[in-house]
Amino acid sequence: MSQQPFTRRGAIDLSALKRPATPPPAAGQPSGSAPGGVGAYTVQVTAQTMQQVVEASMTAPVLMVVYSGSRSPESATYADDVAALVEQYEGRFLAGLVDLDTAPEVGQALQITQVPVLLVLLDGRPVTQPIPGVVPGDELSALLNQLGQQLTAQGVTGRHQPQAAAVPVAEGDEPAVDPRYAAAEDALARDDIDGAVAEYQRLVNANPADHEAAAGLAMATILQRTRDADPAAALAAADAAPADVEAQSLVADLDLASGRVEEAFARLVELVRVTSDKERDRAREHLISQFAAVGNDDPRVLAARRALASALF
Repeated sequence: MSQQPFTRRGAIDLSALKRPATPPPAAGQPSGSAPGGVGAYTVQVTAQTMQQVVEASMTAPVLMVVYSGSRSPESATYADDVAALVEQYEGRFLAGLVDLDTAPEVGQALQITQVPVLLVLLDGRPVTQPIPGVVPGDELSALLNQLGQQLTAQGVTGRHQPQAAAVPVAEGDEPAVDPRYAAAEDALARDDIDGAVAEYQRLVNANPADHEAAAGLAMATILQRTRDADPAAALAAADAAPADVEAQSLVADLDLASGRVEEAFARLVELVRVTSDKERDRAREHLISQFAAVGNDDPRVLAARRALASALF
């Protein structure tokens, strides 16, 4: 398999699918389960859950495997193999399995002409060309590692919630302080923002999959960008240019740094709505970096992800 370029493509057309009768769960928590109920990060994609899976891709990538046991027995085995590999990444990816024998309408919506085929979705859109055939395990691992590193470098560090309930922390237990982040946290406590950025960047460079370091880097970078900004001048510039990505992003960062989280998110969602092409991508990526800074489990982030999904379609 040749190296896949990760680029945003057109949104998936779901108009032909029946919408679920009940409200969809929060992004990152689509209903349904994999065949046999195996896998905390695997869901079965049907006409009723397709919209939910697409919305889950707003949180982190979804690997959608289209297969048919009646047409190609090896394709069903391949789907299980992809799901097993995804489990190793602990929420960095979600496996969405499409069984054409039971959900042919999903295959029609995706315009599938052969099985198996692998689609990688992010922000409701494919980020690679469809990958046909059975991809060897080592090549698939390389693909996921490359995608994970690229997303982390862009500040996109979201993770899917497990489909199984998490083990609760015993009452009274204190979360352990990870010494890896001590230097960065100490720098922030001293108001040494440049030092904090450098420390978090060092951690991300050493381990691009470290989502906590990436989240710290996102927040420290926002503080770095806004520390010398004039809020009044920045707001005036943004008011004068509603579609200017730089001007709107700076005000959104100022809002976020001041604790006005909903205002920051709303400004960037609207920016996504009124821009297109590369400018829209820049606005979306900036918003997702803010999600990472706030925390992908924060209810305000989950609400903003749904608003972003609406703005994109």
